[in-house]
Order: sequence, then structure tokens, then C-alpha cells
Amino acid sequence: MTDGSTEFDSATTAPAIIPRHIAIVMDGNGRWARRRAQPRSFGHRAGQKAVRTTVEYCLRHGVGVLTLFAFSSENWKRPDAEVGALMELFLKALDKEIDELHKNEVRVRFLGQLSAFSEALRTRMHAAALRTAGNARLTLNVCVSYGGRWDIAQAARRAAEAAVAGELDAATIDEAVLAPFLCLADVPPPDLLIRTGGERRISNFLLWQLAYAELYFTDTLWPDMDAAQLDHALDDYARRERRFGCVPDPVTARAS
Repeated sequence: MTDGSTEFDSATTAPAIIPRHIAIVMDGNGRWARRRAQPRSFGHRAGQKAVRTTVEYCLRHGVGVLTLFAFSSENWKRPDAEVGALMELFLKALDKEIDELHKNEVRVRFLGQLSAFSEALRTRMHAAALRTAGNARLTLNVCVSYGGRWDIAQAARRAAEAAVAGELDAATIDEAVLAPFLCLADVPPPDLLIRTGGERRISNFLLWQLAYAELYFTDTLWPDMDAAQLDHALDDYARRERRFGCVPDPVTARAS
């Protein structure tokens, strides 16, 4: 994933404060391609390089979890040719990258309505997840055919099924009881959401999990995202005062 190397460089200076979990809406591939008079698939291929850069960055700086919004449940509405090109690119990327991800101790998981994909793609996703399941240096969550509303709805359905089966009391269902049924229940919630491409919205991504995440929006198109841009995002994050709904401790006045 680096220039001819299979080991990631750890010599760069880390930002002052490192988020445990970064989530990213990777937006702008199509516009990046259009500005170069190329088809959208050209932008998606270029965006794949930005994914490598981001994974390398997280490994260098000790980020524990990276969650990427790769394909939303709404993306199925795109033209068939573009969806087909995306699926082909996805297959090739899995085959090309999984060896190096595994070598660098990255655990890969795919989250979303996986039944919507072809059997060939589901088989590859399952094999990649199984092969890397024991890795602990970085957890890479790839959200595909995913929507935040779907996530909450499927969690509610699973909780209801558990109640019907007598495994929990429906009257006790609250945030704490529902949370384990959601995607990403086994990792810390995102500390930082980055959205590239200039839009200022979260587009049905991790609606529950982003409740107290810091949001960072950049006009940079996803294929142009590099280590310097990620440094800007983390430097901005380090200046935030995270309150989680509380207020700062009052300043104690000095005794005169």
C-alpha cells in the first residue's frame, strides 16, 4: 500500500491528540473525474488510493478504528453501469489489498445489508473478514449497502425478537439495552467524522453512533485526500472542547 514497501513508515510526527475512532464519508470521486473529463469510474479508482493513504495514516498514528462509508443503501439508485463498475472495482480491491492489510495486522469487516450483493462478492467479503479476524492493530470497518436508519431499524427488530423469545423484557428496552444490537457495538463510537467533497451533512451515516462525534468538513475531493489533509483534520479535532452534553468545570478563583 506504500511505494514498493509492505511496511508502514512510523517516523512521522503524530498529531497532538489522536482520536480512537475516525469515520469518513468519502465524497467527491465523481466530481474529481468530471473535472478531468473522465468517467465516474476513473474517480472511484483514484479514490481507492486515498483509502490506502488513510489506512497507512491511521496505522502510523495509532488510530484504533477507521470506519469508511463506501456504498450507501441509496447508492443502489445510481445508474446500473456505475454500480457495476463499483462492484468490479470492489472485487479487485479486495483481491489486491487483503494480503497487505493482513500483514499489517488490520482487521477488516463489512457492515450493512450484505445480502444485496452478489454471492461472489459476499464470499470475498466473508473470506477477508475471516482471514483478518485476529488482527488488532487497526479495525477497518467498511460500510456497504449501509444506512443509519436501516441500522437503527434492524437493531430494534433484533431487540423485539429477543423480547418475543423471552431473552429480555420489552419494558426494559432503553438506549443501553438497544445499543448492543447496532453495528459497531463492539468498538468505541467515532470521535471524529470527516466528510470530504464540500457537503455539510452526514447523509444517513451512523446516525446513532455519531451522536457526540466532532464533525469536520472539507472541500477537498476524496481522491485528493492525503496525509497533509488528514493532519489538518486532526489538528482541528485537537482544538475542540469535547463536553458530551455537559459544561466545563468552573474556573476556581484564586484566594486573594
